[in-house]
Amino acid sequence: MSKNIEKNIREILNATNFEGEEKKLVLSSNIQNIQIFGNDVIIDLNINNPTLQFKDKVKELYIRTISNNINLELNIEINLNVVELKKEKNIIRGDSIEGIKNIIAVASGKGGVGKSTISANLAVGLANLGYKVGVVDADIYGPSMHIMFDLHGVKPTSIKSNNKIRIKPLENYNVKVLSIASFVESNRAIVWRGPMASKALNQMLWDAEWGDLDYMIVDLPPGTGDIHLSLVQSIPVTGAIIVSTPQDIALADASKGINMFQMENIKVPIIGLVENMSYFVPKELPNNKYFIFGKDGVKNLADKMAITLLEQIPLVQSVREASDAGRPAILQVDTEISNSFISLCENFIKSIKERNINLAQTSKVDITHNKGCSS
Repeated sequence: MSKNIEKNIREILNATNFEGEEKKLVLSSNIQNIQIFGNDVIIDLNINNPTLQFKDKVKELYIRTISNNINLELNIEINLNVVELKKEKNIIRGDSIEGIKNIIAVASGKGGVGKSTISANLAVGLANLGYKVGVVDADIYGPSMHIMFDLHGVKPTSIKSNNKIRIKPLENYNVKVLSIASFVESNRAIVWRGPMASKALNQMLWDAEWGDLDYMIVDLPPGTGDIHLSLVQSIPVTGAIIVSTPQDIALADASKGINMFQMENIKVPIIGLVENMSYFVPKELPNNKYFIFGKDGVKNLADKMAITLLEQIPLVQSVREASDAGRPAILQVDTEISNSFISLCENFIKSIKERNINLAQTSKVDITHNKGCSS
């Protein structure tokens, strides 16, 4: 008799739901125990909502439904145990991207310090040295790589790979490029909350056919926000470059960027610092240096924090002109600015080699479990 009652109760529990809701309130696996002692029924259930209001609604619904469907006088007691639901693994928390050897985050605490300019010229310089390079424009709200690589208005195409349709990155100057600007109208403001921006980054990383790359340069937005956290949770970042001007206000924000990557639960190595707009030399006075934003600010910060100073890049009008024209300034043959960017590339390669020899492989930030990843 009691077995028949238990069977009926299980069927009722599985079939009962709040009015207007399609999702199952209780799955069979959440029914932990049903005990019957004469007219006393004790039911143990797992739920994932800890609020007292929800618990009361569940108890009231089940007691009423069981009583209405079983023609017996039963004393029903329901015990609810709150458990955390297992979340589906999102691909943005995946491991290393196949074929990509080094993933480099280029960041700045403050906007307007030339982070994207450094990213573009570093990428082109590495490509000129024979490396396979890709650039992800992760500055979702203020993308600029499509302009710097003369890809304004050019739309990516699709390609079939491993029976899956994937995005084919754009390419110029032997660098593969993806920017959110290539998917939206040029005059349209991107007004997205954090999860939407993170999803866009996810798609550019994982839904694109990057092929084999020695370096993927990820141009991050200013600050330390959702995109930064999404990146380090998504993939094992080999290291970060911090860009700043030498002025005190920019240095304060650069320090925050460094501290973010060095946090205990992130631990992304700092490859080096770049001092941009370090000094100005007018054409008519080639022997004079003017330190418009202060002198050696980033150099002093690098010394203080025991981090490599990759290069001090001068403030030169042709850099702005080259960026606007979509032809990175490193392509200006044998000029002061191109030589500075070439030196940046050489110092970067040296620093990366030292990092990969002396430091362990980077692991992605993983809140739910610990798992080592290859960089």
